[in-house]
Amino acid sequence: MKKLSRLFASLTFMALGSTTLPAHAQDGKLSVVASFSIIGDFAKIVGGDRVELRTLVGPDSDAHVYEPRPADALALARADVILVNGLMFEGFMDRLIQASEAKAPVTVLTDGAEVLNDPKGGHYHYVDGKAIFHATPNDPHAWQSIGNAKIYVQNVAKAFCAADADGCSAYEKNAASYNEKLTALHNEIKTAVDAIPQDRRVAVVAHNAYRYFEKDYGVTFLAPQGVSTESEASAADVASIIREIREKRAAAVFAENISDARLVEQIASEAGLKLGGKLYSDALSPPDGPAASYIEMMEYNVKTIVAAISGA
Repeated sequence: MKKLSRLFASLTFMALGSTTLPAHAQDGKLSVVASFSIIGDFAKIVGGDRVELRTLVGPDSDAHVYEPRPADALALARADVILVNGLMFEGFMDRLIQASEAKAPVTVLTDGAEVLNDPKGGHYHYVDGKAIFHATPNDPHAWQSIGNAKIYVQNVAKAFCAADADGCSAYEKNAASYNEKLTALHNEIKTAVDAIPQDRRVAVVAHNAYRYFEKDYGVTFLAPQGVSTESEASAADVASIIREIREKRAAAVFAENISDARLVEQIASEAGLKLGGKLYSDALSPPDGPAASYIEMMEYNVKTIVAAISGA
């Protein structure tokens, strides 16, 4: 906690020194800061060559546990538009914006989205073998619903239009074109999942990030809930999870790109299930990976899920 406080003090000092810097990018482009990689991808698609984009939490990184750097504060201080998920997803963001003395409006992309309550009041992430509880009354992973992703894109376009009226028609055109691709993606995923036998549509994931996908497409995801936030999962914790897996006849276990894989590997071994691969939940892959964009992420995830739980 002391380390974090010192960091924000440093950020505040640096931001104060940056207040004379221009708000717009030097080449006249709109200066945009996105909180994490999935939002960054939406911003890049909608903004095209009219924006200069900085994404704070990059590929394969977990925004829940991200520690901001002084350069992040400087980027916010210079921004024309700031894009965040909201729903308490980016725990660092409010203090970082305050420390940077950012003047840009903050656009919460989940505004207007269909938001699910989190029935357990939060969910776990697994970092270095330990379970870290993220407390929130609502499930912040709204982008896992393509319908919500369309709302994100509309909100990005509105934010860009408000900051750059001359480019509004271009932003709206880009958003409309992209939303057509999202509609096609939804149909593709629905067809793929519908082909899976109903009794095999149960899987295990590292943390509860897929409830929106579950609601839209009918795949049930079990996640290791109830594990202590202070230590690794106990034998009793794992036994409880395995009982649930057997009761609900889960067909496969998946690791995630942002989470420690040791717990799910242990669960897969003790449940007698194969590890079905790695899913992308809260972050994209690097550019040379299989999930470098939102559409690629959703396509890759559904192919991985279908291959593992259908027995293909």
